[in-house]
Amino acid sequence: MNTSLLPRRRFLGIVAASAALLGSTPLWAALKQQDALPDPVIWRGVALGADAQLQLLHPDRKHAEALVQMAVAEVHRLEKIFSLYQEDSALVLLNRDGRLDAPPPDLSRLLSQSVGFAEATNGMFDPTVQVLWDLYAQSVTQGTPLPPAPAKLHAVLQRVDYRAIRLEEDRITLDRPGMALTLNGIAQGYITDRVTDLLRSNGLEHAIVDMGELRAIGQRSPGHPWHAGIADPAHPDQALDTVDLRNQALSTSGGYGTPFDPAGHYTHLFDPHTGQATPVWRSVTVRAADATTADALSTALSQMPESAIRGIISRFPVQAWLLPPDSGTLIHLG
Repeated sequence: MNTSLLPRRRFLGIVAASAALLGSTPLWAALKQQDALPDPVIWRGVALGADAQLQLLHPDRKHAEALVQMAVAEVHRLEKIFSLYQEDSALVLLNRDGRLDAPPPDLSRLLSQSVGFAEATNGMFDPTVQVLWDLYAQSVTQGTPLPPAPAKLHAVLQRVDYRAIRLEEDRITLDRPGMALTLNGIAQGYITDRVTDLLRSNGLEHAIVDMGELRAIGQRSPGHPWHAGIADPAHPDQALDTVDLRNQALSTSGGYGTPFDPAGHYTHLFDPHTGQATPVWRSVTVRAADATTADALSTALSQMPESAIRGIISRFPVQAWLLPPDSGTLIHLG
């Protein structure tokens, strides 16, 4: 399996935790209220191939800096489990051998959650689509037309089925030869949640955690929630709408961030049933109580019609913002 042919990076269509929250107001200025809150301790890096950032507010700056180091160490620990690019990661070993004994608890936990989201979305969220990624990437490398030939798609789809993931107490098994998993549609949300839990358990009350998905802790200033903007795919530095976050998470899935072809017709967002890679929506943003849920559902909803999305929204305490392919106006559900 060659996953280095095309950089697999979820495009975060959220304007929030980088240079500004609202307009051109810097984050530290938005938070600071007559010096009642300290300047943030900021870390920028990469988590699972996506741009990542922490901005922590704590009266003890040394403690905040120590928390940053703890958070970064946690990110690196989880990358050793979920990464498709580290040759000795638990996920790579599972894909290579089709079986993993004594799996890390985080891998078992996240795969269990992944299966739950797959069942809740009628299989539209499916971590076994890595073989589709490999097929499309191979087509690009070989210069063959997209989408791949129907016969090739049919053959690969025989290995796409979350129900063939067998989770046992001390073992994970992929029941079909040649299966391969990716957690890129949920792991960034999971890492965001784990880092958030770590920070909260160590006394942090106000922060933005962005490990490829966004989660807010506390508030940006007394009595005011955090705000995040949903980016315009045509102008990523501009927002189509702003969303309040009150100890909530926000995730955007948009195929425009990782296209297989120059025109952007084919992306990393697959329909697990058909193998097609042209999303129904230009972007899907989900607000949820946690980043794992927001991440998984924004992935799944990208290939679902509005009627089906309404059904999902009715069963989850989430909200969604859908951007049609031929419009610059968001559809807000929930």
